[in-house]
Amino acid sequence: MSRFSDDNLVTALEIRSRYPVAKSATIPLLHLAQEQDGYVADDAMEHIAELVGTTPAQVLGTCSFYEMFKREPVGTYLVNICTNISCQIMGGEELLHHAEHKLGIKAGSTTADGAITLEDVECIAACTEAPCLQVNYRYRHKITLDEFDQLIDDLRAGNLAADIPPHGTLAKVRQHIPADKAAGTADPTGVPEPVWLARNAEGAES
Repeated sequence: MSRFSDDNLVTALEIRSRYPVAKSATIPLLHLAQEQDGYVADDAMEHIAELVGTTPAQVLGTCSFYEMFKREPVGTYLVNICTNISCQIMGGEELLHHAEHKLGIKAGSTTADGAITLEDVECIAACTEAPCLQVNYRYRHKITLDEFDQLIDDLRAGNLAADIPPHGTLAKVRQHIPADKAAGTADPTGVPEPVWLARNAEGAES
């Protein structure tokens, strides 16, 4: 499935309705597409373009800018191991090599059963908790090699399903804002040009 399902289309239209300018819904709709399929398919980007009144190329431009959006299928669980400076000093490289051995794959690959994708990543902003990793962007701090082995065993056994949903799921509870509760959604069209922008334009002309 690549275009939005009937149920997700209803959700997509509700998300779009929150924004005075439809194109502003592009990123939330990319997240919805990734939640549906586990990655953002080409057909999904075409569908998003139709919904927000832009082109598939513009949707792709947004999608490809953000690392969290995957354009190819990944495992049910995406394991990101940080090897940047703080984590490297505290054993991040050793943890990554251990993970490759444990999973039988190299970083950037997915296990044969499609369960786990392993990635070597740059800083994930938890330097005081090194070495750290993420599973579907849920943090695990100060991970030892034994703790990593237990983490993988628990993922495969389904023991962490309540805490770590499949890749693409941002939250367990979807936000819903009733129309009478929405706030701060002023239409930007017709808003006066900022003073500083007009001043800069005048300076460029003189």
